Amino acid sequence: MKRLVNDGYNVVEEMLEGYCNANSEYVKFSENKRVLVSKKMSKDPKVRIIIGGGSGHEPLFIGYAGKNFADAVVVGNINTSPAPDACFDAVKAVDSGKGCLFMYGNYAGDVMNFDMGAELAAEEGIRVETVLITDDVYSSKVVEERRGVAGDVPVFKVASAAAAKGYDLDTVKAIAENANKNTYSMGVALSSSTLPITGEHIFDMEEGEMEVGMGIHGEPGIERKPVGKADEVIDEIMQYILSDAQAKAGEEFHVMVNGLGALPVMDLYVCYRRVHQILEEKGIKIHCPLVGNYATSMDMVGMSVTLMRLDDQRKELLDFPADTPYYKK
Repeated sequence: MKRLVNDGYNVVEEMLEGYCNANSEYVKFSENKRVLVSKKMSKDPKVRIIIGGGSGHEPLFIGYAGKNFADAVVVGNINTSPAPDACFDAVKAVDSGKGCLFMYGNYAGDVMNFDMGAELAAEEGIRVETVLITDDVYSSKVVEERRGVAGDVPVFKVASAAAAKGYDLDTVKAIAENANKNTYSMGVALSSSTLPITGEHIFDMEEGEMEVGMGIHGEPGIERKPVGKADEVIDEIMQYILSDAQAKAGEEFHVMVNGLGALPVMDLYVCYRRVHQILEEKGIKIHCPLVGNYATSMDMVGMSVTLMRLDDQRKELLDFPADTPYYKK
């Protein structure tokens, strides 16, 4: 196993301790050590944004707690949803009387446990609404509802800015839902990730193969084929995304080329080069491109492309100032 851990069973706790120590200007533990709270949360009563999910995707989710972004983050075990009591504890830690919005990727365990957390909050008279992120255009070919992948990040950003501007809970939720409907992602994996407890790969791949349309928890995609050249891979990804988005010349999109943990940044920029070429050729405008590791799968070799269609409101909210350890605007 090419990992540097101590005890695989303690890796989440040790990671969170290290993260909070390194970023003590931004975050602190709540009473529940699986809940991180932003130290830069507005003192004014506002809708609070709570994000979360399984560990192993860093900097998703913990990297996005800070000023004008997430107010609390709920952390599960590796590729495992947070516990319901942790979801509820996050609400208690940050609610200011304006309600809270749960936001996370569309996975069955997360849906069940966050819903239970929202029910516990309702019993205490705290209103909690939920927006699921469903940006993975390829997963609908293998599951009934789309998964959430790297598109989590721009949707979180837009919703968090709306909350920071003082919009009420219904408005923030509607803005987040519209952002999600206009966000499209697809990726490829050249390797599986390695579980720190067992030291084993989640799934097996032969050298020189790639999995098209995989999920960030290691869910296989729907097609395995030989690894192509970067331009060939991006051409295939963009064909699916642009078709699904029904993108037209003159429209404007936010673009993210995301690494899954172990693909060199050099390769990510090679991939972005082709994304940029394709969009320019089609007369599609690019706003605020991001290239780097934003939503990973531990040590998986792979990458994804995310496009978010912009209108005036989403563009303003995307550009709204934010300050977190892994996202600064």
